[in-house]
Amino acid sequence: MPIKGLLDPQGKAVNASLHNMGLNAINNVRIGKEITMEVEAADKAAAETQVKEACDKLLHNAVMEEYTFELSEA
Repeated sequence: MPIKGLLDPQGKAVNASLHNMGLNAINNVRIGKEITMEVEAADKAAAETQVKEACDKLLHNAVMEEYTFELSEA
């Protein structure tokens, strides 16, 4: 997701469109990206370490984005 302090023009456009559709109770729309992946690991902690490393080293831009992740067993 974009860092909270940064302008999100895509989110603003969607927010305005929703209001034009009469959905005025929806506000503060933010647009980001979702990535899914399968991770083979010995345990949950090892999987979390691998996912965090992938995010920190490649998948997110620390200047403009923040991330969260959740794990589930396949």
